[in-house]
Amino acid sequence: MKTRSFTIVKPNAVAAGNTGRILDILAAAGFTLRALKMVCFSRNDAYRFYSDHIGKPFFGELVEFMTSGPSVVAIVEREDAVAELRKLVGATDPAKAAEGTIRKLFGESLTRNAIHASDSQEHAVREWSQWFWPGEIMEADYGFTRK
Repeated sequence: MKTRSFTIVKPNAVAAGNTGRILDILAAAGFTLRALKMVCFSRNDAYRFYSDHIGKPFFGELVEFMTSGPSVVAIVEREDAVAELRKLVGATDPAKAAEGTIRKLFGESLTRNAIHASDSQEHAVREWSQWFWPGEIMEADYGFTRK
């Protein structure tokens, strides 16, 4: 059964011009885009999105990074979307990510790792709800997935 997940192309990947390449990788892996937009995280946005990490040693650096420039947020769909997206994205630390994963290809460090992928269906819905209204999410398949 097709499910949905949420992803963020982070500021370093956007600034480096890698958004299109990352979206191409997602499409080639069978993901269909259901919603997509460029956003700029405010400090409040970052605090809300990463609220589970408040108080952790890396939190301040993460907030500074996520507010440093535009990001691209997206809802993607395919069979077992959460697990498949996390496999494609790779380990949080690009140095430990498997060859061919997005973080291995485009990540710079543990914080500047190029992309976010939700870790559960529940988190995906909570995360995309911060950026998208229900009417912004495509329900019909308009052929954006590569064949």
